[in-house]
Amino acid sequence: MIKRQMTAWRQRSATMTAIDIVPAFPRPARQLVVSIVILIIVLIALGVDAPRFFRYNNILNVLLQAALLGLPAIGMTVVMIVGGIDLSLPANVAMSAVAGALYMKSGGNWPLGALIMIGTGGAIGIVNGIAVARLRMIPFVVTLATMTVVSGTTVWITNSLSISQLPMAFGEIFDARPLFRIPTTVVVVAVLAWVVTVLMRSSIAGRWAYAVGINQRAARVARIPIARVILASYVFSGLMAGLTAILLTARLGSASANMGNDGVVLDIVSACVVGGVSIYGGSGRIPGALLGALLITVLSNAMNLIGVSFYLSLVVKGAVIIAFVAADRRKGGAQ
Repeated sequence: MIKRQMTAWRQRSATMTAIDIVPAFPRPARQLVVSIVILIIVLIALGVDAPRFFRYNNILNVLLQAALLGLPAIGMTVVMIVGGIDLSLPANVAMSAVAGALYMKSGGNWPLGALIMIGTGGAIGIVNGIAVARLRMIPFVVTLATMTVVSGTTVWITNSLSISQLPMAFGEIFDARPLFRIPTTVVVVAVLAWVVTVLMRSSIAGRWAYAVGINQRAARVARIPIARVILASYVFSGLMAGLTAILLTARLGSASANMGNDGVVLDIVSACVVGGVSIYGGSGRIPGALLGALLITVLSNAMNLIGVSFYLSLVVKGAVIIAFVAADRRKGGAQ
């Protein structure tokens, strides 16, 4: 009888797929509902105490900041769904921006400069992916080391100076000019988020990503190429960093190492966690990360309007992450 059970298990293992591991697209996390409630409360409070928040120019500024935060958050979300983390994202953005800006300032054309930014971001993503997927190194340690190396290299290359005097065509093409009174950067991020959401929901690759994040052992039994899935997630994250570098450089008109300051890492992780993306892997949605980016941006803007110290704002963001991670852990324990 035991032999028959073992035979049945082997037969099931041979036919198991990602559909068996991920029976349906994950439901919205409770954190996402809480985030929506918090956002509504903050907006109501701002309407009472700081009505200038709702001025048109300030709303545009908030949307732009949220979009530029949401873009790397999309990359981080995919990595976190697989069960990893990418702390090097902001440093990657700065390095990609500087690489492309230096090429354009030296007389290079802007289309190739933009491709250099994308390629640099993807290359750094490949390095992270190989270290995590192939060498099986700890994601936190790998990406922290990458962040340090890339940040130091960027400062060394630029000598802590901004790279400006970029081609006018670059700024005109990628600048955040309003399209039907909506900044084009917001439109680009919204369209990209929709495409990635559809792919994560409906494609085999999306199912594989969730399956790897939920249970790597089961994914291995289902013959899912775990190493390739993890590598692809970090490459995608790197490409999002490169795209962010393009849009941010066009908006600022320059590139510098300051684009990758440590506070940006906190904002990206905050956006994902607040948006219901689990740090334990296997759960999260792209729209949730964008909502988290909007909430973090609104909180930052609100604290700036009412005169809260920058350091106190860091304390608030850190407390928010702790609270949502604690809720995520309780949810995991309940399951």
